[in-house]
Amino acid sequence: MDQIVKLAIMAVGGQGGGVLTAWIVDLAERNGYAVQATSVAGVAQRTGATIYYVEMLPASDRLPVLALAPSEGDVDILIAAEMMEAGRAIMRGFVTPDRTTLIASSHRALSVSEKIVPGTGLADSDAVHRAASESAARIIVFDMEEMAQEAGSVISASLFGALAGSRALPFPDDSYRDTIRAAGRGVAASLRAFDCACAAAAATSDNAARTPLPDLSKPIVAHPDVPDTADGPATQVAAWNDLTLRLAAYPAPVAEVAHLGLRKLLDYQDIAYAADYLNRLDSLLQQDRAASGSDHEFAFASTAAKYLANAMTYDDLLRVADLKTRKGRMQRIAQEMQSTDATLVHVTEYLHPGAAEAISVMPRCLGLWVEARPRVVRGLDRIVNRGRRTRTDRLPSFLLLYAVGGLRRWRRSLLRHEREMAHIDDWIATASARLPTDYRHAVETLKIRRLIKGYSDTHSRGMSKFARVMAGAKLVSGRDDAADWTARLIAAALADAKGDALDGALATIRSFARQGGA
Repeated sequence: MDQIVKLAIMAVGGQGGGVLTAWIVDLAERNGYAVQATSVAGVAQRTGATIYYVEMLPASDRLPVLALAPSEGDVDILIAAEMMEAGRAIMRGFVTPDRTTLIASSHRALSVSEKIVPGTGLADSDAVHRAASESAARIIVFDMEEMAQEAGSVISASLFGALAGSRALPFPDDSYRDTIRAAGRGVAASLRAFDCACAAAAATSDNAARTPLPDLSKPIVAHPDVPDTADGPATQVAAWNDLTLRLAAYPAPVAEVAHLGLRKLLDYQDIAYAADYLNRLDSLLQQDRAASGSDHEFAFASTAAKYLANAMTYDDLLRVADLKTRKGRMQRIAQEMQSTDATLVHVTEYLHPGAAEAISVMPRCLGLWVEARPRVVRGLDRIVNRGRRTRTDRLPSFLLLYAVGGLRRWRRSLLRHEREMAHIDDWIATASARLPTDYRHAVETLKIRRLIKGYSDTHSRGMSKFARVMAGAKLVSGRDDAADWTARLIAAALADAKGDALDGALATIRSFARQGGA
């Protein structure tokens, strides 16, 4: 019994868990081991989490009876194709400090439960890393997904390499390579990923410093330091330089956020729109200074710089079409699909606009005219409100979306833009009015804007929550704990999509008002 090696693989759909299991089975048989593999499919979380389980031992003249599934505290090697799968293995008791070697990729494949949270629903990868350090006899953790992509392969190859480098199985490296060659598909790329991961795992010793996990709380900004428009006419370069020079007069906490905001506004629209953002921010910074903002590290202005940029870059049909037809998107898709020049890649966009979206991108006067006529709206909805599958790898569909994205130059004349700007003005005015008397409450008022995102139904739900939280913040205005209550309302609104937590928090605040406490 002591000779049985028990290995479990935790993987989600599309990560090659089945391929990795087949490789391990072939590897064991090549080295004279009796081996058995099973798999237990999970529920439809992401695309389906699956536990692959392998037991092996040196072959003999006796037929072994092996288990069909892993048991708590009885796993020698645990391979997790993603960081949260490692966490789930720890929670289920598959990882123990007396025997388990844990091999995990530090990258994240976000779960549905993380994606549907209105706010930041990301699980804490650092907490899983700490738990792994305490729960496993030995851990090997680095970004195997990125390593595989750089090699032009998939993560199963780098996980196989990490297993070899861990020396947890008594098989030579060449035997692993022979297994990959015998599979006969993507051999060269798989061997590159295998060799890189094998070397990285071999360099990782017990309790050694490991590759730090990526900071998932910070969005990845793909823009270069100098925007693309800097390659255009000299006037564009001069205008951009003028805007960035104005940031030199800003306090450091504000300038850092404002610089990112400028780049975002320029990418979204143009230089003039970015200048409008900075003009608004100039006024807010002046108010912050008058309210002794230096005592608060200019939290009001820096918060405004963040959420004003997000508010001014609202999502609409023009933005969606622009992003889907940008230069380099097809190359990025091809890279993610690991296609070659000999591979045909079909790109299908799923679109489902409604009458409201169509009206929002009409010129102001036309949009108002249509909205005032319910029969026209119903007729328009019958025309546009249907699901569509559009192949943007084909020229006609691509040109249609490209034309829609090109309408952004007229965005300022559209009905949606007018309403967004009016909404921004009201929100900023409310926060500014609270600034002289309650600095913290003014900052929290700015943060309410984080509830609004997306377009169509997602945008409507966000607007509804925004209005309710703003109303609740008004009820507590003037109280010493107004900022704390507003922060609680924001947290409640972000806690669940249905809004039950927000309803409870608002009910509590209304009870204050009825009792004369607000």
